[in-house]
Amino acid sequence: MKFRYLVALLLSVAAPAAAQTRSYVLVPAAVFDGAALHPGWRVVVEGDRIVAAGPAPAAPQGAEVIDLPGETLLPGLIDAHVHLFLHPYNETSWNDQVLKEPLALRVARAVAAAKATLMAGFTTVRDLGTEGAADADAGLKQAIAQGVVPGPRVLSANRAIVATGAYGPKGYAFPVPQGAEEASGAEVVAAARRQMGEGADVVKLYADYHWQGSAAATPTFSIEEMRGAVQAAHDAGRKVAAHAATAEGMRRAIEAGVDTVEHGDEGTPAVFALMKARGVAYCPTLAATDAIAHYRGWTGRAPEPAAITAKRASFAAALKAGVTLCAGGDTGVFAHGDNAREEELMVAWGLAPLRVLQIATAGNAAVLGLGDRVGTVRAGMVADLVAVQGDPTSDVGTLRRVKLVMKGGQIVH
Repeated sequence: MKFRYLVALLLSVAAPAAAQTRSYVLVPAAVFDGAALHPGWRVVVEGDRIVAAGPAPAAPQGAEVIDLPGETLLPGLIDAHVHLFLHPYNETSWNDQVLKEPLALRVARAVAAAKATLMAGFTTVRDLGTEGAADADAGLKQAIAQGVVPGPRVLSANRAIVATGAYGPKGYAFPVPQGAEEASGAEVVAAARRQMGEGADVVKLYADYHWQGSAAATPTFSIEEMRGAVQAAHDAGRKVAAHAATAEGMRRAIEAGVDTVEHGDEGTPAVFALMKARGVAYCPTLAATDAIAHYRGWTGRAPEPAAITAKRASFAAALKAGVTLCAGGDTGVFAHGDNAREEELMVAWGLAPLRVLQIATAGNAAVLGLGDRVGTVRAGMVADLVAVQGDPTSDVGTLRRVKLVMKGGQIVH
């Protein structure tokens, strides 16, 4: 009996103390909760959760009070279209990133990109393809989740799926590594299942692309090919994103049942009306179009390049049709950490700052299937919070003045 007591005593002394749950009371000038701005609100965080939000919420005893004068507290921002394994094309072309940069270098760059994204106030991202970096997104996602490296929560699409012969790099005299997984026919379903087996949270399909020798994008997969992959993904509880620049590629993807359409450069009123009717969300990636135009010499002044004019028209048609929008700039085409470029362009091209904030928080969370965890400031939600200097509901540029970033109840910036 004495021996058992002694062992228990020694174990109790040797055992490390349990990690103490930290509590905070955040006191900004106002809180944007994902829907509206609330001056004078406070937010209480305990552990990794928001436990209260309002003008006078009760707080746990001993909670640390953090004053945020002149600042707005909002849900962690969400970028619905990034490529953590790419960096700006004016630094290195896409072809050279895929063919010449060793995987170790690309992973190191992705680690830096993840940190820059988080420090910019984007606490969740949807990474839509490793672009030749194989399954490296699975390891990066794990490293972030385990706290090995800082970064946002990642929903990843693994390699993405392209029609056989349609993607790149191409034009070489010998086979070269491709930027996505090639498949045709029944192989498309197998590819989707294989990528989900590697940890893909979302399946990405390329509904159109540039064939060798073709200047314009044309449809690649048939509706039937995509429909099989969509069914497989939905059966597994995953959503499907479709790269589609052409009206026909968009139409096929919508008919196949995808959840989001990315880019939509040539979207027409009829296609956006179909998208609205089918409940498919639209991620316009305005910032990628803008960045590429600048890389090609555009200064931002008139006359606009044809690509910008066409994109403005498609975005206006989408707004008129009332499709559900998500915010994601195709970050990686331009610098990580500059994610708010998409929100700024959405305002410049016709949306009110308040509406853009709603899309970049609660809206994106709903589209990505995360609305029960992130995207809003209310009791029970994960404590992903960002404080910016000023009022982003009237000036979206304040999203660049990040003063505090909290992810899962931990202050990381």
